[in-house]
Amino acid sequence: MDDLEYNAKLDELDHLLNDADVPLEPARIWDLLAAVSHHDLELAGRS
Repeated sequence: MDDLEYNAKLDELDHLLNDADVPLEPARIWDLLAAVSHHDLELAGRS
């Protein structure tokens, strides 16, 4: 995942969690969290 896609996922996650007008989608939130954490683990492994 490149930085653009990573940032888009973070933005979507922020939107889903913080916008009161957006219906809660637990499955989508977990998918985004998994993708973001996987990306972070890959970066940590390169260090």
